[in-house]
Amino acid sequence: MIRALVNKPLLLGAIFSAVAALAHLGCILFGASWYRFFGAGEQMAIMAEAGHSYPTQVTSVLIFILSVWAIYGLSGANVITKLPLIRVALILISSIYILRGLAFVFIMPMFPQNSLTFWLVSSAICFSIGMLYALGTYQSWARLSAK
Repeated sequence: MIRALVNKPLLLGAIFSAVAALAHLGCILFGASWYRFFGAGEQMAIMAEAGHSYPTQVTSVLIFILSVWAIYGLSGANVITKLPLIRVALILISSIYILRGLAFVFIMPMFPQNSLTFWLVSSAICFSIGMLYALGTYQSWARLSAK
């Protein structure tokens, strides 16, 4: 049996999700300087320096989510076996990334310690990854429903 071609946008989206998960893991492993560098805010960095568990807990949840998204991206890209609810998952992942990329203006007031540079850069990255997932999902739609 010849394996179908790999869907490049979904593969790239999965890779970028995995890189984001690793960057978040770096924040846990390397502490406050990484939280500061990646724009998590001074409050998160100070809590990390003080040994509070909150930054690690929040960051761990993000690592888990981004890792699951990477796995679903690989599945949709036809790199690994097809996972359950693949269509729904890819639509949700695409939507969340795109929404995060576009809605940052409404989220900013909730995190006043984050810089405008953080919001612009992270939003552009999220929007771009979301578009990769959306394009890849569109391209693979028919194959994703096949049994």
